[in-house]
Amino acid sequence: MAAAEENTSLFLIFILTMIALPLVPYTIMRLCRAASEKVKTIHCRCSGCRRSGKYRKSIYKRISNFSTCSNLTIVLLWIVMIFLVYYIKHVSREVQVFEPFSILGLEPGASESEIKKSYRRLSIQYHPDKNPDPEAHKYFVEYISKAYQALTDPVSRENYEKYGHPDGRQGLQMGIALPKFLLNIDGASGGIMLLGIVGFCILLPLMIAVIYLSRSSKYTGNYVMHQTLSTYYYFMKPSLAPSKVMDVFIKAAEYMEMPVRRSDDEPLQKLFVAVRSELNLDLKNIKTEQAKFWKQHPSLVKMELLIQAHLTRESFALTPALLKDYRHMLELAPRLLEELVKIAVLPRNPHGFGWLRPATGVIELSQNIIQAVPLSARKASGGNSEGIAPFLQLPHFTEATVKKIARKKIRAFQELCDMSVEDRATLLTQVAGLSEEQACDVELVLEMIPSIEVDIKCETEGEEGIQEGDVVTMYAWVSLQRRNGLTAALPHCPNFPFHKEENFWLLLADAASNDVWLSQKVSFMDEATAITAASKAIQETQEALGASAKEIGIAVREAIDRVKKGSRLVMGKFQAPAEGTHNLTSFCLCDSWIGCDTKTSFKLKVLKRSRAGTRGHVPEEGPVAAAEDGIEEEEEEEEEEYDDYESEYSDDEEDEKNKGKGKGKVANGAVHQGADSDIDSGSDE
Repeated sequence: MAAAEENTSLFLIFILTMIALPLVPYTIMRLCRAASEKVKTIHCRCSGCRRSGKYRKSIYKRISNFSTCSNLTIVLLWIVMIFLVYYIKHVSREVQVFEPFSILGLEPGASESEIKKSYRRLSIQYHPDKNPDPEAHKYFVEYISKAYQALTDPVSRENYEKYGHPDGRQGLQMGIALPKFLLNIDGASGGIMLLGIVGFCILLPLMIAVIYLSRSSKYTGNYVMHQTLSTYYYFMKPSLAPSKVMDVFIKAAEYMEMPVRRSDDEPLQKLFVAVRSELNLDLKNIKTEQAKFWKQHPSLVKMELLIQAHLTRESFALTPALLKDYRHMLELAPRLLEELVKIAVLPRNPHGFGWLRPATGVIELSQNIIQAVPLSARKASGGNSEGIAPFLQLPHFTEATVKKIARKKIRAFQELCDMSVEDRATLLTQVAGLSEEQACDVELVLEMIPSIEVDIKCETEGEEGIQEGDVVTMYAWVSLQRRNGLTAALPHCPNFPFHKEENFWLLLADAASNDVWLSQKVSFMDEATAITAASKAIQETQEALGASAKEIGIAVREAIDRVKKGSRLVMGKFQAPAEGTHNLTSFCLCDSWIGCDTKTSFKLKVLKRSRAGTRGHVPEEGPVAAAEDGIEEEEEEEEEEYDDYESEYSDDEEDEKNKGKGKGKVANGAVHQGADSDIDSGSDE
């Protein structure tokens, strides 16, 4: 019995050691990291964002922020360790070595008379006839009687004094750090062990594999259904107008699976009346258009009305059931729009280019959804080509406010941003009619709006000039600045009920031919990851060029400094087209803010092939959607006609004007600063 208890305690000590070895240093590392981190507010501090409650640190949110898988695992393991320490200490106290002299309260070498005297004294105290306590009876039988027998028998006493055991010399005993039931495979213990082996070694892995395969067969790595990608791929067209992007976006399988209840009919009818002006219905045939709208699939009708309710900020009139669907729809929107952008820039034509027009339309829709601004606000009005949409993302701004400041010839959003703080405060309080607190909110948001600059260089590694068929490498440094000094920040979006990080899309495109040559998503949230990626890319590039270790170190340090100052390195490869001068444009588009996008025009000069060797081949990069399998693209020659707003990135005439201005230093595939922001396009025109 004692041996079994000893083996059990050894097993617990073994488990405790295996848990403590990784847990203790990992916990110390996490605590040191948490103590060294400086808490910095990266979200908007205006009154609207504070009222939204997204950033309020309530007890529930503190608990939910702490309740990550890693934190809960650490806490659980520490609880297990504390329990094991207590149990091991308790078991070790009970498992004692059999020592007859100690049990009888004598010193080693006591005489036989002393042993009998002590035995009689303990018998009076613990004998069952004298003490009815069951514990006393057990102690008397298992300890006192055995100790007296071991010391009164001459042979047993001699063995104990000589070898430390009443039975004489004992062989070497080794314990196994396993519990008793695992060592005893007879009877019920054997069945328990067999069930444990089958359950943990066979059934549990099989169950995990089935769950994983069933989920992975339905969803992608970004938790978007494969059916959604197939649908997006099928309906994506090169001439897809920005207003038609909504029709493709709401066809996601996640939205089609949302329930349509009979109780939703009346609220949706009222919502239709409220947002009817945003549905692009033909007013001349309004009855026919309304009937056509309601004949669509019920899920499509519901999703479009819910999105329009968000864009027009009419969600307060929704019923609790519709409000739940509304929140679920907005929660899915960012990742669905990201996948839709990837589908738009997916290489399709024979040259391996994506499509610019639908890509910019999707990003514009993302901006409007995050800022809850109607699509109709992008229509050019009053000499302002970008519309009033950038103004409506500011707190306390309405169409009436925009009209008031337009009387002071502030028609473009950039004109408002370029004003001094004092002049802007005077304009907002005296002309726009805002209070000082509201003007302060506007100022806080303007300090959060990012300013983007792009520095692009294209070259063939190890060669002079770019020849047709070469593998061209694009190096683009995307720099971000804010007036409040932050680099990583969360956008101002009080009407979007979930956390949303800023993402930027860098598109290298030929606007005239609607081709996207390269595309990549850029994030400024994780500086450590950006430093690692930039250092690795610069090091590999310098090593390929045969640079020395000193030169590589200098280049890497320069890249790290640029990243710490708010820049991100974007690299990509493409195959040089045919000989000639190609007018390209780099678009840096934000998926959260309206009016902070940047366009940079430059010329790529491609020479005639003169170098020996075969042409380089560039493997396809970026997202390769599973939707390509089993789907044949239908080529459409006819352009779609639409009467709503025109995307600010698809105006070819404006591009021609910008080319003639000659802003920036343009070399062969290199532009240094000189980026023409789309914010300035209206005032320049």
